[in-house]
Amino acid sequence: MELRGPRNSGFAQGKGEKLVFVTNNSTKSRKQYGKKFETLGLSVSEEEIFASSFAAAAYLKSIDFPKDKKVYVVGEEGILKELDLAGIQHLGGPEDGDKKIELKPGYMMEQDKNVGAVVLGFDRYFNYHKIQYATLCIRENPGCLFIATNRDAVTHLTDAQEWAGGGSMVGAILGSTKREPLVVGKPSTFMMDYVANEFNIQKSQICMVGDRLDTDILFGQNGGCKTLLVLSGVTSLSMLQDPKNSIQPDFYANKISDFLSIKAPAV
Repeated sequence: MELRGPRNSGFAQGKGEKLVFVTNNSTKSRKQYGKKFETLGLSVSEEEIFASSFAAAAYLKSIDFPKDKKVYVVGEEGILKELDLAGIQHLGGPEDGDKKIELKPGYMMEQDKNVGAVVLGFDRYFNYHKIQYATLCIRENPGCLFIATNRDAVTHLTDAQEWAGGGSMVGAILGSTKREPLVVGKPSTFMMDYVANEFNIQKSQICMVGDRLDTDILFGQNGGCKTLLVLSGVTSLSMLQDPKNSIQPDFYANKISDFLSIKAPAV
């Protein structure tokens, strides 16, 4: 196994480590991810899964989002399910995917004045209706928050090519509102802070493992953790070693399964 660290800071092994799964994909809830793990033969509890859909709901709860306010969702089912579990009113989401705009003289869209936040995640049914509705809420509803689950430039929907990611949806709303969103997913530190508090663990004891430099590794670095890059996904060795790349992990390995070859130290 190749386990190399540019800063040679040592890689600790031990017993009783806690494994937590963190994803920027907001299309599923924690419960839905739990079922996906089951199909892979893995037993993972909801408490060990931190999806950006959950992060959005958790953030709103952390700021005591008013009970009489609503969230307009530009995104998919995962966000709706997590908002439901948090007891937060919402509208939009997949049901707005088929809505069209009839641009005729005098036509004017009206938005719900009780929308106090727009939560935007990756949305395969993104359309002009959603752009305009979200824009009206952010620009015209006093104090309306603009929250993004992530700003990933690309995502991997098929194995044939890269596809436009959540960042493309963020860009559309940013362009019409001139408002920067609060990002709750990677590489923002919100989820890292939440994980550290939830499990009562020091961030210096955490090692973030991932395959993307600009989200996974930067997420770990922003959170004050050790980082391990695996080269089996988005980032290749040539990308890592490119002189233009400024994000360097503490360690890197060819693939996560390389850990199976590591022998536990003698006690």
